[in-house]
Amino acid sequence: MSNIRDVARIAGVSVATVSRALSAPEKVSNESLAKVKTAIAQVGYRPNMLARNFRSTRSYAVVVLVPDIANPFYSLFIRALEDRAQQKGYAVLLGDTRGTSEREQDYIRRVETRLADGIIQLRPSSEKSHSNIPPGIACVNACGCEFTTGPSIRIDNRAAARTMVDYLISLGHRRIGVISGLKDNPHTIDRLEGYKESLASAGITFDKDLIAEGDFTMWSGLNSAFQFCNMKERPTAIFSMNDEMAIGAMQTLKSQGIRIPEDMSVTGFDDIAYAKYCDPSLTTISQPAEEMGKMAMDMLLRLIEGETLSQTVCVLPTEFIIRKSTGPAPTHA
Repeated sequence: MSNIRDVARIAGVSVATVSRALSAPEKVSNESLAKVKTAIAQVGYRPNMLARNFRSTRSYAVVVLVPDIANPFYSLFIRALEDRAQQKGYAVLLGDTRGTSEREQDYIRRVETRLADGIIQLRPSSEKSHSNIPPGIACVNACGCEFTTGPSIRIDNRAAARTMVDYLISLGHRRIGVISGLKDNPHTIDRLEGYKESLASAGITFDKDLIAEGDFTMWSGLNSAFQFCNMKERPTAIFSMNDEMAIGAMQTLKSQGIRIPEDMSVTGFDDIAYAKYCDPSLTTISQPAEEMGKMAMDMLLRLIEGETLSQTVCVLPTEFIIRKSTGPAPTHA
């Protein structure tokens, strides 16, 4: 059976270098790391991870808490998080919390009992939507909002919503419906504020009847759109707070004989893969999910290493993408 000394001999490096390559590859030069990997493959060495973890009191695993694993937006985060974790010698434990505190607590206990070293939270938290993470646990919120406390990666949801609604207003739309997320969700709160600010800047009175509450699922978008179809004075545009709800809403509008965008424009938020392939393709806000995921993992690993972060909040830019689901307000409206 091969051992770490065999690897060091074949690679032409010290045993200490091999050990560092296995436990902290970022601390080893690319040249030495390549030699160690080649030697490991050559001799068939399998490190005793249980012994390594016992000696270091670390699990070399992190928990990622996902509020809804069925939402395709989170897949971009998860892929980026896992890629970066593997580069750093860590495994990712995925926790589908389904939006419940009970399931979230079950995964948090894994960290408290040393089955994982830290947590990346994909549920936004704020002063109004508190975090369940106990003090002292290394944690980064990768989907933060304006009032998220603790280390976080986020976008400016309010400004992004303003950009979208400003664009609809520039096309002549005055009655703009909103399909929101759940009303206590921090992203819903921020994006609704951006919507209201855009209306106010254009001198348009806010109408609460133009708000249909969804829950970020495609089904809720499909159902919410019926509220607008049945109005005596329908909106000429819909700002949906995510792409899934927007795609669901478009199915409802089509079923009711409403043309997109000739009769009603529809916009989304996130730029999931389906957004560019649905019919018509969806005007949306693109979030840099992969970059956010990588930055969140890097930030968490620095916390696990005991580093003091010089910057605890990173706000990344979004991209406004115009596609075929939006057009000028109909002249008969």
